[in-house]
Amino acid sequence: METSRSVIDYSLTRRATLAALFGGRATTTDVCDAHPYLLRAAKFHGEPTDDPCPVCHKDLLTHVTYTYGDALGEYNGRIKATRELAQLQYEVSEFTVYVVEVCQTCGWNHLRESYVLGHGGRTGNGAEVARLRAGARRVRHSRERALSE
Repeated sequence: METSRSVIDYSLTRRATLAALFGGRATTTDVCDAHPYLLRAAKFHGEPTDDPCPVCHKDLLTHVTYTYGDALGEYNGRIKATRELAQLQYEVSEFTVYVVEVCQTCGWNHLRESYVLGHGGRTGNGAEVARLRAGARRVRHSRERALSE
């Protein structure tokens, strides 16, 4: 059973934004407008990547992962590390994950991807939990592979 659903990759929008910037239809002020809270979240809770900033090329990008969903209750809108998502999907029926890339130097920020996780309201036995964990490993590995490209 696959655990992630509704995967949306925003790379085409990212490419269009960068094309507008480098084509003169947008300015760095337009695209490097990270909110101070996002910059702070990237600094203290972000996960570093090996990808250089596409705008300033001075710093490596940082990924900030937000989780949203009614089933999260008071934890709705919180930042989570990638490693925490695998466990959270067994505890929560459904939530959406948003990954934002941020350059802490110039303020570039862009929504990288979003996807839905959660057990879908199923209660499982040991075999079901093992299948869910295997699916979580596949999602984590495919996400890590996609981020390294």
